[in-house]
Amino acid sequence: MSTQTNRVTLVRVGVRVEVFTVLWMIVEAVVSIGAGVLAHSALLTAFGIDSVVELVSGAILLWRLSVEARGEDTRHIEQAEQRAAWVVAVSLALLCVYVLVTAVYGLVSRSHPDSSLAGIAISLAALLVMPGLGVAKRRLATRLDSAALRGDAASSFTCGYMAGAVLLGVGLNALFGWWWAEDVASLLFLFWLVGETREALEEAREGHGGDDDDN
Repeated sequence: MSTQTNRVTLVRVGVRVEVFTVLWMIVEAVVSIGAGVLAHSALLTAFGIDSVVELVSGAILLWRLSVEARGEDTRHIEQAEQRAAWVVAVSLALLCVYVLVTAVYGLVSRSHPDSSLAGIAISLAALLVMPGLGVAKRRLATRLDSAALRGDAASSFTCGYMAGAVLLGVGLNALFGWWWAEDVASLLFLFWLVGETREALEEAREGHGGDDDDN
């Protein structure tokens, strides 16, 4: 009984975390895309597109956790987990493509975007917020044994890293003229992201969820 009560509490916490994620991503996407277009910054615009992908991931996790929070039966919870795991895995795959294309485009085009105070502000905010959000999701994923939530945590870490790449690029370009720094950093990060994506796809194929062992 106590184990079940604890799980219900964790699910409710997860719902609140995902509500925050969805609201944050709406703001982040609008500001980043708008600032990127105005500053002619491919990376900042792509960062906004990344936010849209993560918005989808957060929304599907909110739905999955809400299904369990409403007290649906085990079969419905497992179906929601499986669907959410697939959506998140595909979202991570899209993030891999986005990071690769954006970085290669930046290196080939040798783009030198204009400065954007709004872009810097939203990137700094994301750098401060998203890693902590990712840690919270990963801990919840472990305790709920949710592959979908683990994948969503990886999306949050990706957002934080890309925000750091934007700030790194702006800073190094302004100080040393290293226009390529943010793109190289993005490619290095891609190695980690590909591994997370592969794991998410494998877990989605296996139908691994967290509800099989609960009583």
